[in-house]
Amino acid sequence: MCPNPKSGHQNGEGRSGACRQLTTTTPAADLVTETDKAVEDMISATLRERYPDFAFMGEETYKPGDRLTAQPTFVVDPIDGTTNFVHAYPYVSISLGLAVDKKPVIGVVFNPYTDTLYSAIDGKGAFLNLKTPLPLKIDSTTTAKDTRGTHTMSGAQRDLEPLTDLDQALVAIEWGSDRSGSDFQTKCKTFANLTAAKEDGGGMVHGLRSYGSAALNLCGVAEASLDVYMESGCWAWDVTAGRWDVNVDDRRYLAVRKGTDRKVVEQVWGCMAGQLSYSA
Repeated sequence: MCPNPKSGHQNGEGRSGACRQLTTTTPAADLVTETDKAVEDMISATLRERYPDFAFMGEETYKPGDRLTAQPTFVVDPIDGTTNFVHAYPYVSISLGLAVDKKPVIGVVFNPYTDTLYSAIDGKGAFLNLKTPLPLKIDSTTTAKDTRGTHTMSGAQRDLEPLTDLDQALVAIEWGSDRSGSDFQTKCKTFANLTAAKEDGGGMVHGLRSYGSAALNLCGVAEASLDVYMESGCWAWDVTAGRWDVNVDDRRYLAVRKGTDRKVVEQVWGCMAGQLSYSA
């Protein structure tokens, strides 16, 4: 049986249950469960019935060489954060985007564990739970709900402050499933550069965070709980729901929150320890 996302606990068989039956792909850190496949099948069947003229691209049905075209295309990651799902870590999402002319125009990201919905339409803005505009403001009555209950966060209401230097930033990164080779070494050295002291040539960022879900990392930047997200090696289904203004097939991305100075972007690039050779 499957975990109960509302309670954050598992029912029945737990991790060894059928819903978490693993397929270990190459490399070993790249996990797939029966639930990934079942969710994608459900979504694709529903969308194909309602929108028969639209194309569909999903993580579980992707074949090497598949590329987005100009045709309206639904792009889905049925479980973004499969490793989190396997370990019952509640940062898991269903990520669904619609791309037209290879550009994202609609994005929806839902975390069933925290009952949190992010959505955006090109030109219409982005929202939390359909009502709260993003990025968020801080308010003394703001509450946050997680698997342990509802908590109140203190702080006076304020507008988002500009991000003028990398040493003010909370940066999201991901290690990825490829744990060898030049790309992995470049990532490791770059992450070290981001955190190193300025006198040693580093970015001295406030900290690094890995949610384990590219879609939720993007949503964190959209709501401004994260300042920067740099990623390489992910795929179109990981990022299409994030409303990118770049080709979603490029596999190398940098997202910065609203109010970020160009200087910060240049500082991030200055921390890069080499080129990344990911390709579709």
